[in-house]
Amino acid sequence: MSGIFPSGLSGANVHAHFIHFCKRLTTAIRRSAFHPWSTGATTAIVMVAFLPAINTPVFSAEDEARHYNRLLGRGINLGSALEAPQEGAWGITLKSRYFRDIKNAGFNSVRIPISWSTHAGTQPPYAIEPMFFGRVDWAVNQTLSRGLVAVINVHHYAEMNRDPVAHLPRLVGMWKQIAQHYRGYPDRLYFELLNEPVRQLTDDRWQGVFPELLHAVRETNPARMVIVGPANGNDLRHLDKLYLPEEDRHLIATFHYYSPPQFTHQGAGWIPGSDAWKGTTWTGSAQERDVMARDFDDAAAWAAKNGRPLYVGEFGSYEEADMASRVRWTRAAVNEAQKHRFSWAYWEFCATFGAYDPIALAWREPLLQSLIGSGNGNKD
Repeated sequence: MSGIFPSGLSGANVHAHFIHFCKRLTTAIRRSAFHPWSTGATTAIVMVAFLPAINTPVFSAEDEARHYNRLLGRGINLGSALEAPQEGAWGITLKSRYFRDIKNAGFNSVRIPISWSTHAGTQPPYAIEPMFFGRVDWAVNQTLSRGLVAVINVHHYAEMNRDPVAHLPRLVGMWKQIAQHYRGYPDRLYFELLNEPVRQLTDDRWQGVFPELLHAVRETNPARMVIVGPANGNDLRHLDKLYLPEEDRHLIATFHYYSPPQFTHQGAGWIPGSDAWKGTTWTGSAQERDVMARDFDDAAAWAAKNGRPLYVGEFGSYEEADMASRVRWTRAAVNEAQKHRFSWAYWEFCATFGAYDPIALAWREPLLQSLIGSGNGNKD
């Protein structure tokens, strides 16, 4: 039936086109002097064929984006796997049981960070390696087959951050391939254009770049949900410098939350001076909670003003922090997100921020409960 409706229709538009199609079909049957079906039989066949369309929820454009954001719900990042230069290089190789354990724990979605740039050509058409596409397919299918929403992004494209003018054609070329490859996938696969634009991808420059990436996606995926965050590493304080195209309502805005970094990134080897932060605790004092609440209130105010749903695509704390503080901070962040009806994805599954122990193949229960238990309003 793919030729009957224009691509990208949903909700009320599907219903309108369905009614129009049925009227045309009935007229054609009545005028036909030779057809093998009775009018009644034809009507029954058509009704069965279009049952999914009839049952499609009718949303306004804004409500549709909020609906898809609710589907993201409680998520987790599969960090340090496909975002590494080669899977396994950072100690994590994805296993099918990981997806099963994520589903069984009560999560709704999986964000899959992906380093496409290390698996794509450096000259046009910037071809992505077929074997790498196959591995990403496997991860996406593992996610979708368990009823989870999948988010795939472009992660760790450092060259784009250093020289966006030179690398924009390559990133556009990669997104054209990704979008074309997944054009027939279910609507529970979302695209995220670029993780944490920083350095030379300033607010102004990012505002000029992301529409080109979005256009590359929309050529083949006109209604796919796409996630876009602000510059400065998806900092919520830069949301007010992110201007999403008003006409595209299939967008979810995102920000990342790692505040205060002296706590969340203490001892993180890639951050100069972070060893001096070791021993920093997060006690959940009134002052600490107030700072976090104001941050999330600011994000919520932006969302309300702009009529966009929000996804906290990353938040978490490094393993050097004490577990009791990590649990308090994580629970507080989840409660703030859920208070404002933000979807979220914890950073991350089983590496250095992990809520899961890849050796024991078991959840770190205090962290898991701070994530999943918070949905029931649990407090410290």
